[in-house]
Amino acid sequence: MERLTLPPGGAEAMDEYLEYRRYKQHKTDFETMPQQRPISLPCRVTGCPCRAYLYVPLNGTQPIRCRCKHFADQHSPLPDFLCTACSKCSGFHSSFTCTCGQPAYTHETVVETKQERLAQGKPVGRDVPYAAMGGLTGFSSLAEGYMRLDDSGIAGTSSQLSSLRRPEEDDMAFFERRYQERVKMEKAIKQKKKAPLSSTTKPS
Repeated sequence: MERLTLPPGGAEAMDEYLEYRRYKQHKTDFETMPQQRPISLPCRVTGCPCRAYLYVPLNGTQPIRCRCKHFADQHSPLPDFLCTACSKCSGFHSSFTCTCGQPAYTHETVVETKQERLAQGKPVGRDVPYAAMGGLTGFSSLAEGYMRLDDSGIAGTSSQLSSLRRPEEDDMAFFERRYQERVKMEKAIKQKKKAPLSSTTKPS
C-alpha cells in the first residue's frame, strides 16, 4: 500500500482544504429552502458577529490582501469589514484581479438553487452523490468556472454540446479541443469588448 507523507503542518492544511473549514461554519443545508432572497448562509459559531458567508478568493494557494496590506481574516466579520490590524483601513477592499479579468471587489457572493439558476439560463454543475462532497464532482471542479472542462462554469448551449466527448476522441484530443474552443471564445469576447470602443471613436 502506498503511504502519503505530508510536510509539517500539511495535515492541518489538508483538513482545512478538504472540509472547507470556514465554509462549513455556516449554515449550508436547509430542510426547507428559505423564501427570502438573496439566500444568506448565517454563521453557526456561537458569538460570531458575521451575518452571512462571503467568499474571498485566493491567489493560487495564498490569501489575497486588502489595500491596507492585511489579509481578509485580519478584518472584522461585521459588514463594514474594518481592519483589526491597522486604523487607516476603511474596510476590506482588494484590487486582486480574478481569472475572469475583473478585480475581486466587483464580485459578490450569491447563493441560488439549481432550479433558480436553470430558470435564468445559468449553468449548473453535475449532481453529487451525497451532500458531504459539496460541489466537487471531479478534478475540473477545482478549477475556476470558465476553465472547467465540464459545462458547470460556462454559459451557452454551444459550450454544453462541445463538452461532450466524441466517440473517436482520446483524452488528449478531447482536452485539446476544449482548450482551443475556450481560447477562441476568449478572443471573441475581447474583440466584442473592443468593437464598441472603435465604432464610437471618430477621426479628428
